[in-house]
Amino acid sequence: MTAEPATRNGALLHGPARVVSVNVGMPRTLETTTRPVTTAIWKSPVTGRVRTRGVNLEGDGQADRRNHGGPHKAIYAYAREDLDHWERHLGRPLGPGAMGENLTTLGIDVNGALIGERWAVGSTILEVSEPRSPCYRLGLRHGDRTLPRVFVEAQRPGAYLRILEQGTIGAGDEIAVVSRPDHSVSVQLAFRAWLIDRSLVPQLRQASALSPAWKTWLSDDPNRPVVFE
Repeated sequence: MTAEPATRNGALLHGPARVVSVNVGMPRTLETTTRPVTTAIWKSPVTGRVRTRGVNLEGDGQADRRNHGGPHKAIYAYAREDLDHWERHLGRPLGPGAMGENLTTLGIDVNGALIGERWAVGSTILEVSEPRSPCYRLGLRHGDRTLPRVFVEAQRPGAYLRILEQGTIGAGDEIAVVSRPDHSVSVQLAFRAWLIDRSLVPQLRQASALSPAWKTWLSDDPNRPVVFE
């Protein structure tokens, strides 16, 4: 496979795309007004190189393995450019990991990435598998119960990636898009089809690299309503 520069619609994005920060975190339990909640949405930058393995990054964990983690959601990538948007919305600085992401990126259109697109990062090969769907834990992380709905409206979901080739990743690593599938189903389009515009659902069937859970939804109940916690 031949590496390509970070482009979308022919436009170079900020020069070579790169990893700004690698972020990990383990589950913690918080006391809320209604019940204890265990979550690993708090992620912090780490120094040095981090090993990628089957279902996550070394030193990273997920509290809710039904909805987070696993081979098809091993790594969550979010763009520094999108964090800047949320800084303006929330009115305060946001550091790497603020959206619970493992990789804070710069110079690559994460939301415009195609399902099945492959990235070479460090010595690892990753494949885009699905968008992130927000839940109440995002609001809990930022002290704003409305944030999950606003996150949907903003259409800046970030991308989950599966690990195709294990290796190591570190801050400063270049992100090279090494292959793209022959369809137009982007992370953002999938996100819109699930949460905003169900008329887009038929297009998702072009994307053979969608996660199994998404394929089950498409085959069994594509009209199922979304319920926010």
